[in-house]
Amino acid sequence: MSISSLKALSPQVKQYLVITGNYWAFTLTDGALRMLVVLYFHQLGYSPLNIAMLFLFYEVFGVITNLVGGWLGARLGLNKTMNIGLGMQIIALAMLAVPAEMLTVVYVMIAQALSGIAKDLNKMSAKSSIKLLVPQEAKDGEATLYKWVAILTGSKNALKGVGFFLGGLLLTLFEFKGAVILMASLLALVWIFSLIMLKADLGKASYKPKFTEIFSKSPAINTLSAARMFLFGARDVWFVVALPVYLAVTFDWDHWWVGTFMATWVIGYGIVQSIAPMFTGKSKGMVPSGKAAFMWASYLTLIPAAIALALHYDFHIQISIIIGLLIFGAVFAVNSSLHSYLIVSYAGKDGVSMDVGFYYMANAMGRLIGTLLSGWVYQEHGLAACLWISSAFLAIATLLSVKLPNVSQKIQH
Repeated sequence: MSISSLKALSPQVKQYLVITGNYWAFTLTDGALRMLVVLYFHQLGYSPLNIAMLFLFYEVFGVITNLVGGWLGARLGLNKTMNIGLGMQIIALAMLAVPAEMLTVVYVMIAQALSGIAKDLNKMSAKSSIKLLVPQEAKDGEATLYKWVAILTGSKNALKGVGFFLGGLLLTLFEFKGAVILMASLLALVWIFSLIMLKADLGKASYKPKFTEIFSKSPAINTLSAARMFLFGARDVWFVVALPVYLAVTFDWDHWWVGTFMATWVIGYGIVQSIAPMFTGKSKGMVPSGKAAFMWASYLTLIPAAIALALHYDFHIQISIIIGLLIFGAVFAVNSSLHSYLIVSYAGKDGVSMDVGFYYMANAMGRLIGTLLSGWVYQEHGLAACLWISSAFLAIATLLSVKLPNVSQKIQH
């Protein structure tokens, strides 16, 4: 795109591009750091449960941040919460650039806590901003909102996959310390650009919300948030710790292969998220309703159970895991994209970050539960047990989705 073309864009689109660029840069470092920590500490001899514990504060503070961050975003503006998130990620990365003997479990947990706060401030700000930048009074406002949410969410996850790949690559090329120093330096440049370019009043509520208003009073948002918690718990219970360790131990894959496989999965997952509107009714002129969330969750429930059965019966284990994971990723991506659209659609426009923050609090709670179970259940009972828990969580998400509002909205042309 030429400079003249950029100048011709509307202010809303320019802000959307800045926010998306921030989100992309942050996501690259977040994905790379997660893979670096898993592989590096597995290399040092940490057990799966201990590796999971390294992410405990990351997920716990993600839960807290989404609640408090939504309130801060409504009071201070989303530009400030986004830039605070970028700054905190730089500090978290710098904290890890210390001699190896200082990287104790407690120290890494504290650094990961900062990273968790940073990630969820950044994500809440990006997702909330879209509601404000899309002109929803236009005749195709809901369709545009769904498209922009799908693109932002999908591209973020594709780049998180690239981050996984980079994590394995950087660990191989620069070792742990060199990798985190490089990422902190590049993210600092993005942060400076963001401080200059983001509008100061983006996302401020017209009133000053009280802290006691952080919990949603909307039945639709509460139900969607509960379904989201079980959806992401179902993914992370086998994906976060159990799967990369299983691939390294059972198939004797090195860091490069594990990082590349996980990266490829997440990139594909992100691409499917970006084009999810194609699968959920856009061709018929509809944006999705709660019924679509119920249907796609029910499809997903069967997949971990099928992989677990393949493991139980020793049926071409390596092929079953790889193909099963690819199918799971595609169907999960549609589920996730549907949820991301529904929360932005359900959220009120004034103080949007309050509703979105509450929803992503549930998302973070699901990740926390899934991460802890991923390390503990895998260590005690193996990958198949993680998969059965995943299927049970998805069944609960499916049942919860029955209660979501069931009226699709017609896309006007």
